[in-house]
Amino acid sequence: MVATTVHLMRHGEVHNPAGVLYGRLPGYHLSERGVAMAQRVAGYLAGETGPEPDAPQRERSDVVDVVASPMERAQETAAPVAAAFGVTVRTDDRLLEAENRFEGLTFGVGAGSLRRPEHWPLLLNPLRPSWGEPYRWQVRRMLAVVDAARAAARGHEIVLVSHQLPIWVTRLALSGERLWHDPRRRQCSLASLTSLRYSDDRLVGLHYTEPAAALLPAANQVPGA
Repeated sequence: MVATTVHLMRHGEVHNPAGVLYGRLPGYHLSERGVAMAQRVAGYLAGETGPEPDAPQRERSDVVDVVASPMERAQETAAPVAAAFGVTVRTDDRLLEAENRFEGLTFGVGAGSLRRPEHWPLLLNPLRPSWGEPYRWQVRRMLAVVDAARAAARGHEIVLVSHQLPIWVTRLALSGERLWHDPRRRQCSLASLTSLRYSDDRLVGLHYTEPAAALLPAANQVPGA
């Protein structure tokens, strides 16, 4: 039996003072806290720190490759992880953020985006969802990357840096759960790791960790919130 682990990592906090839903828009980089989050995860995987600053060191992960979404925030999150293991960040468009027709708008309570009649047709089918890329499309492209990653890193570990929604619906699919969900119930915090453990080609475990947990309370996790 060959053991392989694919880590799905969400990017760190983004500098977004206007509080917009940035989606696939270019120009959104990590905040200083986001950089610290990425460095915290790199240290955690490298065995330099535990999940908390004062936790015991853990065994160094056997990471042999790091692949990231083309978005700036994902590339910047991947950089310290790749540096910790002496590899170069590779880019895969299939790890991209989900398409969303509300990009560039504020989406929090009282922002007014949902009160405008021209937006109402986008809200007709939350099960698909009607405002963006269908959940099943996201799962399809993400699982294709996971399969390729598992083959490339067979017997080792690999880190795929992506975005909250694609990671979450992939987890739901692998767990046999429905894809439509309450966004407030997603377990996929900034700079978190959703680790898929395989024995040969069979998924035998799914483990969630938050190496940057100490930095989360002050972070802005939801644009416009």
